[in-house]
Amino acid sequence: MSFSSVKDIPAIKEPIFFDDDISRKKERTWNPLYIRERDAYGGGSICVWGGISLGGHTDLHVFPRGTVNAQAYRDDILHAYVRPYAGEIGDGFLLQDDNARPHRARIVDDYLQQETIQRLEWPARSPDLNPIEYVWDALGRRIAALNPPPQTLATLPTELIYRIFDSITHRCMCCIASGGIILHIEGTFPVPN
Repeated sequence: MSFSSVKDIPAIKEPIFFDDDISRKKERTWNPLYIRERDAYGGGSICVWGGISLGGHTDLHVFPRGTVNAQAYRDDILHAYVRPYAGEIGDGFLLQDDNARPHRARIVDDYLQQETIQRLEWPARSPDLNPIEYVWDALGRRIAALNPPPQTLATLPTELIYRIFDSITHRCMCCIASGGIILHIEGTFPVPN
C-alpha cells in the first residue's frame, strides 16, 4: 500500500498494529537517568520491543542479547505477539513496522505471507509517520523522570496513544506535501511531561 496524495491516506480507525524495537547506545546506557540496576555484571546495550493499536498494547519484550535479527523478530515477536493479535482482529488487521533490516528479511516476508498478515508499506527513514516512535519518546521521558522507571506500556495513558494516532494523518499530509521529505513536525503532538 502506498499513498500518492492526501485523499489516499486512510483515517486511522482500523486496527492497525504498530511495532518497533529500540536500542540504547552505551553512552546512554551508563547515564544515571536511564539506569535501573539489576545485574552488577551487565553492560552493553538493551533492545526492547513493544506494539500498540487503538485497541491496546503489548507488554514490553526485552531481547536479552541486546540485538534482534530476522529470526528472533519472526520467532519472538511476530509469532509470539503479532500473530495472536492479528488472529483476534481478523481480516482488517494491518501491521506497520519501522523498515529495520530484520523486519524486511526474506524469512519475515515469508512468515507474514504464510500467516496472511498484511503489512503497511511506507517510506523508509520516516519515524515521524510511525505512532510508536512517539510512545517511545513519552516512555523515555517518563523513565527519565521516575524512579523506579515504569515496567510496561500500560503506564502510559490511553489518551496519549489516541493523540498520537490523531496526529498521524497530519504528518502524512505534510510528508506528501513536501514530496516525501520527512520533516520534524512541531506542535502536532504535545507530549505531557
